[in-house]
Amino acid sequence: MNFLFLGQLFDRLNEGGPIFTYPLFLMFLTCIGLTIYSFMKGDVSGKLKQIIHHVSLFALVWGFLGQMLGLIGAFDAISAHGPVSPEILAGGLKVALLSPVFGMVVFLIGRLGILSLTFKK
Repeated sequence: MNFLFLGQLFDRLNEGGPIFTYPLFLMFLTCIGLTIYSFMKGDVSGKLKQIIHHVSLFALVWGFLGQMLGLIGAFDAISAHGPVSPEILAGGLKVALLSPVFGMVVFLIGRLGILSLTFKK
């Protein structure tokens, strides 16, 4: 695996707010791990599929919670300091969008895992 890619990934995770993006990364690994485990060992009771469902949905909501809290903090800072240049505003909005994008990716990966497990049955 390319170490440059890993460096860029962790830079994005830090840039998007580690409080929200690192748990999202763990949820991503959980969804992938549970999907692979379900394929290898089987999921007769459907509990693993339910867990993937709940983890992926939680990741989506967690990402949007991160965005909302980040935007509230940004707007507080803007209101306290007055006018802000468009460049700084655009940079702040980019950072605010990283958390929900990670959440959506985890959600989609989890849903693809659920679909593939459903088709397997």
